[in-house]
Amino acid sequence: MTTDWTVRAIMRATLPVLFVLTLIEIGSGLVLNEFEAALLRYPTLLVLVPVVIGTAGNLGSILASRLSTALHLGTLSFGMDALLVGNALATVVLAFTVFPGVGIGAWTLTTLLGTAQLPVVTVLLVAVGSGGALAVITVLVTVAATYIAYRLQLDPDDVVIPVVTNVCDVLGVIVLFVVVQLIV
Repeated sequence: MTTDWTVRAIMRATLPVLFVLTLIEIGSGLVLNEFEAALLRYPTLLVLVPVVIGTAGNLGSILASRLSTALHLGTLSFGMDALLVGNALATVVLAFTVFPGVGIGAWTLTTLLGTAQLPVVTVLLVAVGSGGALAVITVLVTVAATYIAYRLQLDPDDVVIPVVTNVCDVLGVIVLFVVVQLIV
């Protein structure tokens, strides 16, 4: 792994990544546009979109930071490592503790505003279902991005968090859309 922490080295490593991620974010907007009718019909789902994708990105960022630190300390191996498995499991468990609150919060907010049209159980199922699926996907994306950064001798602190948060944005919209199609 490179230890060149100059602005030039960081820019050289991150600019191509950020360019590709910008194109991916455009895809997220296009997917969200396809989901617009359902969002306008059920305002609670509209409230869930930024919270679900933001929370998934935050969980991925936490995991990415932990893996990056472990990589820098030399305590991470990319096999069935107890540190890797423990952090991945903690991320998924954290998701299943956070996303019920996200669902209840979205339902409560839209109820207080008089726009809730979905029962609380449905909103809770959508939030927990999409959050759980996203947590698993986030773990996979984070581990893969950290491994690829390591193999390319890039500092994972520079590239993994932007990759994880942007990919979680796109996949978050897709997963939420699929879960809504299955439940609502």
